[in-house]
Amino acid sequence: MTTPTKILLPEDEMPTRWYNVLHDLPTPPPAVLHPGTGQPIGPEDLAPLFPMDLILQEVSQDQYVDIPGEVLDVYRLWRPSPLYRAHRLEKALDTPARIYYKYEGVSPAGSHKPNTAVPQAYYNAKAGIRKLTTETGAGQWGTALAFACAQFGLECEVWQVRASYDQKPYRRAMMKVFGATVHPSPSDLTEAGRKILAEDPASTGSLGIAISEAVEMAVQDESVHYALGSVLNHVLMHQTIIGEEALMQLAMVGETPDVIVGCTGGGSNFGGLAFPFLREKWAGRQSPVIRAVEPQACPTLTQGTYAYDFGDTLGMTPLMKMHTLGHDFVPDPIHAGGLRYHGMSPLISHLYETGEIEAIAKPQSECFAAGVLFARTEGIVPAPEPTHALAAAIDEAQRCKESGEEKVILTALCGHGHLDLAAYDSYLSGEITDRAWDDADLQASVAAALEKLPAVN
Repeated sequence: MTTPTKILLPEDEMPTRWYNVLHDLPTPPPAVLHPGTGQPIGPEDLAPLFPMDLILQEVSQDQYVDIPGEVLDVYRLWRPSPLYRAHRLEKALDTPARIYYKYEGVSPAGSHKPNTAVPQAYYNAKAGIRKLTTETGAGQWGTALAFACAQFGLECEVWQVRASYDQKPYRRAMMKVFGATVHPSPSDLTEAGRKILAEDPASTGSLGIAISEAVEMAVQDESVHYALGSVLNHVLMHQTIIGEEALMQLAMVGETPDVIVGCTGGGSNFGGLAFPFLREKWAGRQSPVIRAVEPQACPTLTQGTYAYDFGDTLGMTPLMKMHTLGHDFVPDPIHAGGLRYHGMSPLISHLYETGEIEAIAKPQSECFAAGVLFARTEGIVPAPEPTHALAAAIDEAQRCKESGEEKVILTALCGHGHLDLAAYDSYLSGEITDRAWDDADLQASVAAALEKLPAVN
């Protein structure tokens, strides 16, 4: 029997627990440090930004954390999300490989981001918080948090990276429809933004700058908290519902993956898909190769330095050991705005350092070509971010064509590109350019940023 195109998990079988990879790591990750003392941070250091429930999840060693009923109620608007067999893409590639993609574009925000936005809004509302501030690049996270805040009666204020604010006006409009206030970053509303604008009035911004602005506003008012859409442990844990569902869906058709590929910016989509499969691999039940794919213009894993660094540009966050291009680095304004982050999740960085995962970097022109092929075969226009994973999946499928191997390839299509059509128009018009890693200006920019890494004894 041919594998069905859509593999649907019944709503009453949706996972009710998140998986915490910290419980099963072969070696523990380095501690997060206080920037002033250099000592490991405690719950009280994070209290001005996050509710205690999220702080406890950040440091939890429990293997699983129950998903609150109120969160599950909102999840049911789109979860479980479908797993697709890419029959038409396989045929176009003439490959013996079997390609599956977990499609998160069915969410209200059109991406995987509500998987963590909803619980973050819930826990903050439970703690009596009035408003959440945040940053966003392409706008997927800002949209998700605006939606989540609307579900729990919270205000939402978003600083969107200027490059994406200008490139993606309808994503900005969508955030406003859900009730958010949206500012371009850098802005003149914060000390952090004014400092950057004084140095470079034409700054295209970065996620690090936008984080600085959102954090600055949050710490000034006890009724306001900050929410982060990637990087942190609790954020990646919330996303593991993706991989848990995918495990169950693949089991429904008797498949186990040989290769798993996911795009990486801060790491939440990739970790959400990969972590449950890593658990299965460590337990000896599966043995997939797990590959992270990042943009060539911002290659934190493949080219970054593994060191303690700030999560934001102005140095307002705790110090995290991660692969970084330097908190002062401002990436090119590529269309995959969600992947323009100077650092990588400490958990993903640790797994890369210990050899549990692989990483490669792709130029955006190759990724858009993969996105167009995928749209013309599978009928979904992918967001620019997951086209990186699709390009890597296509590479793997073409290698299978050459070798004759019938590998099972799994990827995460973490969002649709309906509000990214201007980027596709640029690609189809021949206006997309690639910046190679060995570009002299890029090398100089990264070198200058790395000189400003904080000293840690």
